[in-house]
Amino acid sequence: MAQAIASKKEFDELVSASSGTCLVDFWAPWCGPCQALAPILLSAEKKASGIGFYQVNVDDTPELAQVFHVSSIPTLIVFRYGKEIQRTLGVLSEAQILALLA
Repeated sequence: MAQAIASKKEFDELVSASSGTCLVDFWAPWCGPCQALAPILLSAEKKASGIGFYQVNVDDTPELAQVFHVSSIPTLIVFRYGKEIQRTLGVLSEAQILALLA
């Protein structure tokens, strides 16, 4: 299950300093599409070995949403070696998520 990130400091330690690929899901508990995406992400996480999966609740950590200019959710951002390489918005299929990470 994706690890929740609760602060900019924690984000920096887990994602920005990563030596690999990470997928960060910007979401909120009241967001219907976010809820629809959750089981798809969980399934993709099980198939994508070596990839860090993280979640940022935009209600609890609005500063991270601002830093990454997230204005709509769900937003998925793929980071490689701490740098953003891809961003998508909305609900994706498992195949689409795995393709983002390839």
